[in-house]
Amino acid sequence: MNKRDLLLIIGIASIGVLSSCHSSSKKENEEKPISAQTYYPTLQHDNEIFISGQVSAKQTAIVSTRVMGYIDRIDVKPGDKVNRGQLLVVIKSNDLKAKKAQAIAMLTEATAAVKNARRDYERFRVLYSQKSVSSKELENIELNKTSMEAKLQMARQQLNEVNSMFAYTNIRAPFTGVVTQKMVDEGSTANPGMPILSIEQAGELNIQASVPETYIQYFHVGSKVNVDIKSLNKQMSGTVTEQSPSSSMTGGQYNIKIAIGDKKGLKAGMYAGIHIRIAQTTDAEPQIMINRTSIIQRDQLTGVYVVDSNNTASLRWIRIGKVTGDQVEVLSGLNETERVIEKASGKLYNGVRIVPNK
Repeated sequence: MNKRDLLLIIGIASIGVLSSCHSSSKKENEEKPISAQTYYPTLQHDNEIFISGQVSAKQTAIVSTRVMGYIDRIDVKPGDKVNRGQLLVVIKSNDLKAKKAQAIAMLTEATAAVKNARRDYERFRVLYSQKSVSSKELENIELNKTSMEAKLQMARQQLNEVNSMFAYTNIRAPFTGVVTQKMVDEGSTANPGMPILSIEQAGELNIQASVPETYIQYFHVGSKVNVDIKSLNKQMSGTVTEQSPSSSMTGGQYNIKIAIGDKKGLKAGMYAGIHIRIAQTTDAEPQIMINRTSIIQRDQLTGVYVVDSNNTASLRWIRIGKVTGDQVEVLSGLNETERVIEKASGKLYNGVRIVPNK
């Protein structure tokens, strides 16, 4: 064997040794276990009722008009604060102005007619006392005076009617609040009853909800409830202040209102979860509860990592139910004997070795 062949053999052997060492090192790194914080799910008996509700203003008004005409001006926009009596919308009212002019003319005419009739009646009353006219002639003059006075009253009421219609051409805020919606724009034709603006009372918020008839026995005026605003990750207490006694017009649902103290950050329309405690029952199946921080979301699927019997991570797809604070109910896919991974020191995936630190 010459020197060249010997060097070639040594080189190939060196490459094999290096490759073997690299593969061994890589395999050792891949199989290195990671530490993880784990816990067992808790069992909770169903002693709480959950319903959905919505934040709403204490008073809401839909501004509309009783006259038909073009909208000449809208002085507010959504988000503007308005005061009671503030001018909001102006509708063109040329036809009403013409009717008002007619009513004023009729009132002037009726006033003059009454004045003349009363003078005639006074003259005939004097003549009757002097036996210069008959009682029939005096009665006719008196009836004419009564008729003229009635026409005067009619003319006054017609003018009052026209003036009242002007209130629907200059629409004003019914209370102090915030404009939440504008349904039409300037130049549109307003029809009687057509919504133009929506106003909500400023600062006064409560929770409105519909209670199924199976749960209404647990709700009463004065009942204490817990309210969960998911969009703000906020929990607060509340008290039932109103409860409808009938569900005949609401499809078996009883409407309730809940007063809350902490309104910071709340806006009308936000969804709220309402929880009320009831007497604990022993015949119902307990609920499996896990920490919300353990849950992972992939597309439309919900899952958690658990530690199997070989101390490796396993992704388990689950179906969840109601959320109570930081706890989430598991409806299927997990039992209370399985150890759930809450956080880990490295990346979790199926098969990675786990060293639990709990």
